[in-house]
This record gives sequence, C-alpha cells and structure tokens, in this order.
Amino acid sequence: MSDWKKFLAEPRIAYFSMEIGLTSEIPTYSGGLGVLAGDTIKSAADLKVPLVAVTLVSRKGYFSQTIDEQGQQQESSNQWNPEKQLECLPAKVLVTIEQRDVKVQAWLYRVTSPSRGQIPVLFLDTDIPGNAEEDRHITDHLYGGDQSYRLKQEIVLGIGGARILDQLGFEIRKYHMNEGHASLLTLELLAHSRRPIEDTWDERNSWNTQAVTNKCVFTTHTPVKAGHDQFPYGLVEKVLDHEIPLDLLKDLGGQDHLNMTLLALNLSKYINGVAKKHGEVSQAMFPGFEIHAITNGIHPFTWTSPYFVNLYSRYLPSWATEPELLVRVDSIPDDEIWEAHCGAKAYLFQYIAETCGVELDPDILTIGFARRVATYKRGDLIFTDIDRLLRIGEGKLQLVFGGKAHPNDEPGKELIHRIMQNIHDYQDRIRMVYLPNYNMEIAARLIPGVDLWLNNPIRPLEASGTSGMKAAINGVPNFSVLDGWWIEGYIEGVTGWSIGPPPNGNSITQNHTDEDVEDLYNKLEKVILPLYYEDRPGWIRIMKNAIGKNAYYFNTHVMMRRYVTEAYCH
Repeated sequence: MSDWKKFLAEPRIAYFSMEIGLTSEIPTYSGGLGVLAGDTIKSAADLKVPLVAVTLVSRKGYFSQTIDEQGQQQESSNQWNPEKQLECLPAKVLVTIEQRDVKVQAWLYRVTSPSRGQIPVLFLDTDIPGNAEEDRHITDHLYGGDQSYRLKQEIVLGIGGARILDQLGFEIRKYHMNEGHASLLTLELLAHSRRPIEDTWDERNSWNTQAVTNKCVFTTHTPVKAGHDQFPYGLVEKVLDHEIPLDLLKDLGGQDHLNMTLLALNLSKYINGVAKKHGEVSQAMFPGFEIHAITNGIHPFTWTSPYFVNLYSRYLPSWATEPELLVRVDSIPDDEIWEAHCGAKAYLFQYIAETCGVELDPDILTIGFARRVATYKRGDLIFTDIDRLLRIGEGKLQLVFGGKAHPNDEPGKELIHRIMQNIHDYQDRIRMVYLPNYNMEIAARLIPGVDLWLNNPIRPLEASGTSGMKAAINGVPNFSVLDGWWIEGYIEGVTGWSIGPPPNGNSITQNHTDEDVEDLYNKLEKVILPLYYEDRPGWIRIMKNAIGKNAYYFNTHVMMRRYVTEAYCH
C-alpha cells in the first residue's frame, strides 16, 4: 500500500480553505484566515483529529512586498516550487470551466505532530500539460486577477476539491468550509445525493438539499456584506458548467448575484462566527439562520518564541499539547519571565538592525502593530495627534510596524505610505521602523519581541483577530479596541488595556475615532508608560496574566475540541 493511502483508513473531516499558512516556505496565505487554517490543521495533528485539508497550490504565492524610498509598497511574485516541498498524488480529475475540460491534480503535504498525529493537506493544481494555457494559471495567484479568475479558482477549490477527495478514495464525514470560497463543493454534493426523479415525481424535489446540509459545516469570518464573494449570474452561466438548475441555484445562492456565503449558509447544518461578538454581528446580518460562535485560537507551539518554549517546558511540562497548564504560570519566577522576554526582544532587535539598519533601544517600551493592511484596521491611528504623541513618547516609546496591503487596495497602500511618511518625519524623536514583507517567519520574531501589542480597528469589523493571542502566549499584553476576541479576553489593567468605549449593538458604524484616540493617548501617558518604567513587578504581573488568563484558553487546541463536539459529531 502506498504510504499516503494510510490516510484512507478512517472517515475524515474535509477542511476546505482558500489559503493555508503552514510555513513561510509554502507562501499560500495572505493573513489571518490562512494562518488560522494552518494552526487549525496543526492542532488537529496534535489532537489526532481525523482531518484532511484542501486548498490551492498558489504557485506564485500572494506577493512579496518591498517599500521604496518614497514609502510606497511595491509588489512582486512570490514564486515557489511545489515539487521541492510536496508529493504529487496519482489521481487527476476534470472540472468544466467555460465549457472546457480542465484537469486538476493534488500535491500532498503531511503536517506531523510530536504526538505522532499526521494530517494530509492537499494542494490543488491546474498547471498540467494538456490544459489550455490560461487554465494552467488558474492556481497561480492567491486572491489575484478579476472576478472571472476568482470564480475559476473557486470552481477548482470547491468542485475540484470534492472530486479529488472522492477519486483518491477518502471517506468524508463532514465538509468544513472555512469561509465561502469553497461553497461550490455543495453543488457537487447535491449532484451526488440527487434522488431518482421517478421516486419524487418532481425534478425540483429530486435535489436532496437536506442530505447535503447534514454533511456541511460553515465558518464565516467577514462581518461586512461587501466582504462576501458575489458573482453576477451572467458570469456564472459563462464560467460554471454544472447540472444544478439555475432557479435552484438562485434560491440557494441569492436571486441577484451568486453569493457564496449565502450558498454555504443555506446548505450547512452548523454555522459559526469566530468570536462571540462576531457571532452576534453575523446573526444580525443573516437573521434567518442559526449562527453559533467558536472563538478562534492560535497553535501554541508554533507561536511561542524559543525563549518561552524553554521556560514553559522547564516549569510546565506538556504545556504545548495541554495549553490549559499555562494557567499555572505563577509558578515561574518573575525574573525568569522577564529574562525570556528580554531574549525575545533582543532577537527581534537584531533582525531589525540587520534588515532595516535601525538600532532600537532594548530599554525603551516598544509597541508592535503588524497585520494585513486594510483601512478599517486604522494602522496610523496612533499618529492622529502627532504633537501629543511626541510629547508623550519622545525618549519613552519605540514603534514597530508591518503588514501587506492587497495589490488592488489603493487606500490600504496609501495607509502604508502615510505610516512611512510619519516614520521619515519623526524618526529622530521617536524611533520607528516598518518591517517589509511581513510573513509567518517575521511575525514569529516580531510579536514576542515587542513589549505591548496594539490593535485599533473600527468596531465591530475585527471578526476575531489572532495576532493579539500570539502576543499573549509570549507574555506581551494587549492594548486593543474592544472588538473580536479581546472583548472576551480583556480584564482592564489585569490582562492588558482597552481602547475607547465598549461595543454597543451590532452596527458597523461604531467609529468612535475621537474617543479612541483620546483613550489611547491617555492610557499610554498615565497608565502604561508609568507602569512599565516605575513598577516592573506590576508590569510582569500583567505579562503573567496575559499568559495565564488569555493564552491558556485562546488557542486552537481549545477551539478544535469545540469544533469536534459541537460541529463535527452531530
């Protein structure tokens, strides 16, 4: 028996995600959604949950980012060679795109845990001899191209993914769609579950939607309607060739456009948002559906710096597979917590000096802000009143930024430019740096190496946010707007600090910029800086609380156990 066939020995959960972040060497991710998917798979391996993951190979990755001398983002392909990292599986399937047959093959990557659990990840690929030239490039660029290109990718992911699992011989218990990109898989399941017309005497009733619904789980991550993929039916009829009648497709996916989220909602038994607040926001957006909430997490071992790995392993054996043991962090002496943090900080500062030529001072409070660059995340909020920032922070603050804006997101790219302009103008008074080409490897250095993690999106647009969880497991307190997971994780002045007022209802217009800015500056000046410089034991107490009251719970081990018991076993 071929080695990969051992994965066929038991029924599995099929986990579909447009992007998956496993390592920086496999650049098939753009940000939080993909990194969450990677962390989910790693925890499934740790916990020996029988999962098989399906994604696209994205041969040219997302993109590589450089910042030019004018402070503008420049993009280039982040090409990688799957042949060097993955194993090509023998099966190929066909999907029909624009009335052409397109071959799809799968590459296998094994995610292996120290617990000896192993999860297969299938990377779908259309760069195959015999395919039309344009079809060979469908799986090139993550989130690239126009609507037609995106729809073709989603046909390959959803329909091609369902077919390749079947062709390889996987027995699937549940199909878990991580966002709506994969929801066309429901059409393939509908075709397979269709009842003979002579049994129903009605073609419409022959489509067994309930059988499909019972097999599907859907996780939504997007709290704004504009963020959900929608395709005009004219394009759908041109590109997608499937036996589902158009009137049924419109009933399931929306009358005006094919809304991929609506399609998944209508054909999933279990639906969830990714934080308690996001579940409420999603329920308000889609009132006809029962939407649960399972708060996201991070994979403990992946995101803990080597300095804290050594420390936890010494005092809390088995913490990586039983992160609930982190609740006992008080058994670790304060000076060893601080020493581990100083090691992570020095490791980051060495990287900044080598890559950016900027020397930061290890004795100065350093704030980190790095994530996918979108305007709602307000990456330049701290510069709103530059005179006040300088008055508060000169000689007392350092700032480290990072993150990519989508190549088509001009406002996001302009936000990077504004941050770079402030760095250029005020670098001699507050040391600041923007780390280019932010990826998993850089995040693993940056997040543990700062003293405070800043997050200030427009509420309630942060569905969950996992960067702050990565900070917490490294003893870095959060300073964040009350949105996403932080509503559940914060205890003011104990695990970190809030910015601005609490959420009020589920409106997406809760801007509160003036209040947020005032609170940000006030707490920096009157609470955070004095605590850091004048009460080191008090600061270390908050570091320990971040570990023992946040990191012990907000991780993918806890999250996966909830998916298993609430979504997969019913």
